Amino acid sequence: MDHVERLTGRAGQPGNREPGMRVPLTTRDFLDRAELVYGDRIGIVDEPNQPAPSLGEVPYREVARRGRALQAGLDALGVGEGERVAIVSHNAARLLEVLLAVPSSGRVAVPVNFRLNPEEVSYIVGHSGARVLLVDPELETSLKGVQAEHRFGTGEEYEQLLAFDTEPRPWSEPDEDATATINYTSGTTARPKGVQMTHRNEWVNAVTFAMHMQLGDRDVYMHTLPMFHCNGWGLPFSAAGVGARQVVIRKIDGAEILRRVEQHGVTVMAGAPAVWNAVLDAASDWDGEVPGRDRVRIIVAGAPPPSRTIARVEAELGWEFNQIYGLTETAPLVTINRPRAEYDDLDPEERARRLSRAGVPALGTRLQVSGSGEALVRSNTVLAGYWDNPDASAEALEGGWFHTGDGGSLDEGGYLTISDRKKDVIITGGENVSSIEVEDAVFSHPAVAEVAVIGIPDEKWGELVTALVVLAEGQSATEEEIIAHCKARLAGYKAPKRVEFRDELARTATGKIQKFKLREAFWQPGERQVH
Repeated sequence: MDHVERLTGRAGQPGNREPGMRVPLTTRDFLDRAELVYGDRIGIVDEPNQPAPSLGEVPYREVARRGRALQAGLDALGVGEGERVAIVSHNAARLLEVLLAVPSSGRVAVPVNFRLNPEEVSYIVGHSGARVLLVDPELETSLKGVQAEHRFGTGEEYEQLLAFDTEPRPWSEPDEDATATINYTSGTTARPKGVQMTHRNEWVNAVTFAMHMQLGDRDVYMHTLPMFHCNGWGLPFSAAGVGARQVVIRKIDGAEILRRVEQHGVTVMAGAPAVWNAVLDAASDWDGEVPGRDRVRIIVAGAPPPSRTIARVEAELGWEFNQIYGLTETAPLVTINRPRAEYDDLDPEERARRLSRAGVPALGTRLQVSGSGEALVRSNTVLAGYWDNPDASAEALEGGWFHTGDGGSLDEGGYLTISDRKKDVIITGGENVSSIEVEDAVFSHPAVAEVAVIGIPDEKWGELVTALVVLAEGQSATEEEIIAHCKARLAGYKAPKRVEFRDELARTATGKIQKFKLREAFWQPGERQVH
């Protein structure tokens, strides 16, 4: 057979090629492979300290069996393909099961930020049309007013939902373009938007992430990142697909992270800069050598930490520092910055400076900066659209590129540096906070005449939510009063951590508040005004 025959399957007829085999890329592939290849291996080590009964150490074969039981239980409730299952939970093995099992059956998982207040959770459950709501026992009281057609706690009630004696109905027509998850993100309005991630989005992100981070079956991945956040950046799928053990940690504490790194032989973790600052603080009191030295690699995103923090991670912990840039709308991987061989002989300060950039495009991702300075992305990981929001979808995907809303620049090596957030979003502790939403809460205080909310640099949180307030004539209020007022109306992490009172706020000739001028007082000259 000649070269043309091998390519076309028909000698001398390259224009008449018949379609080849096409197998849908779905999230089921990851757990299926884990069960087949690593079935007897411990797949998940559940959090031991939680209000629900811990599942302990669960082999991947049992993870898959429990997933099928969950699917059969949803069958019995009459929850069909394409219908939504919402879950509000701290990190737990059962949340991991939902992420792996629900989309694999053709249904849609809706993981919800457990830090949101009841009104926000209720909006998301209602807007997504979720027929099933699963609630962490720790949140049962605070979320008692949030309802769905079927509601279960994620403890004993969840176990009763599982139907182990029934084979679940198979997904009738697996489709890689079907929605796998809807992840709600804080934008610049009070109402969050539901990001539709397809199976193809999730599959490509998980495989690309695993390749860039060189994940393998000798790795132990610990979930220091909230799983609700962008589906744990897709790493639950990556880890299952390569047979890596997954260790669940429920609450972030620097000393506890070090203990579990030592106990479980952890090699990979991901999270916001605040997580690693907590670990650095705990390491200063650690008795003996810091566990994981020359073994652990961490993946950092959210607000890029100062280069000094990067240098400390590598020097004091001996852990490899990796940074990514991404958004919920991109599944999230857009760029990645890993320590290259070319960096090995650099002094620590220069090495840290290079690692402080957002990174270069991940495999299959195209990146450009528009004439107005906005970072634009084309990739198989870009969202299908915003749930029930065609106008926002059209705006975000205008011209065939995803508009990130972040200002940035590309250097000659293709490395992206983020310099500004056009969406007026503050990233604090890895969570997006809408300045406008916080401003609405502050302004509802009767003593406030004007307010501008900005992010200011903070070594622990990345950015500190800060309210600059002008009081109404004849009115008085304290910083503590303003913060308490906001905490009564917002999720705790959104409330200002700092309030400053001003006589006036900088404005343009047309009356628009100039936030870039307000930020200047808090940033060093020449420093990019985004962390």
